[in-house]
Amino acid sequence: MNFTEGGNEFVLWGLSNYPDLQLLSFMDICYSSVTLPKMLVNFLSEDKRISYAGCATQMFFLIFLGASECFLLAAMAYDRYVAICKPLRYMAIMNKKVCLSLTVFSWFIGNMVSLVQTAWVFTLPFCGSNQINYFFCDIPPLIKLSCTDTSLYEMQLFIATVLVICTPFSLILVSYCLILSNILKMASSDGLQKAFSICSSHILVVSLYYGSSSLIYLRPKSLHTQYNNKFLALTYTTITPMLNPIIYSLRNKEVNGAIRRLVRKTMNR
Repeated sequence: MNFTEGGNEFVLWGLSNYPDLQLLSFMDICYSSVTLPKMLVNFLSEDKRISYAGCATQMFFLIFLGASECFLLAAMAYDRYVAICKPLRYMAIMNKKVCLSLTVFSWFIGNMVSLVQTAWVFTLPFCGSNQINYFFCDIPPLIKLSCTDTSLYEMQLFIATVLVICTPFSLILVSYCLILSNILKMASSDGLQKAFSICSSHILVVSLYYGSSSLIYLRPKSLHTQYNNKFLALTYTTITPMLNPIIYSLRNKEVNGAIRRLVRKTMNR
């Protein structure tokens, strides 16, 4: 993609090979695969049981992929900052080694958070009914089944969630503040349009993902209801991963052309 500003033509390599989109798509597929198969079995079968090990495994991968995606979205925001604000140095800054390091770091943080949280949850004593009023094994509904005081655990869970969600989100905000500052200095309307085109898809994906997950894990306990929690859980584990490829595909000229033709064909019937 060529980007003209001030008489100079810059080349934005940031989105040329889409390595971050490939990784995001892979993680979205895995994310949905953790919950959807068992969810469909529960809907279609009378046997809604899940083993202790199966529940722990489902929770581990759910937290691992969710935390990793938070930091991956932050890395994608940094990629866009470099592509727009430092286009001539992009290939030197965002080389393969840096991209691999950011990916490994995202996975490492997600793995550590998931190991700690899963281990803590499954060391709690469970008694009475083992019925989970939820679509899958997640932390909030599971700690309700514990027959011990979980206030201390809930406090550390809240702190861990704030760090996992707010730290990368703060990095995303800083990246886009710098991008916005740079965009406002551009004299070319074509440059402005291309810069907004690069960022719009990522901003929409970040809003959907962070919005739904924050409402689940950062809301005051008094505002939690079973219906709202289930709807939000379904949103960020199923609907958001399904929408991500569609959102990014809207920047593709062939996809846009196909959508326009479909709309025209539908309206002319």
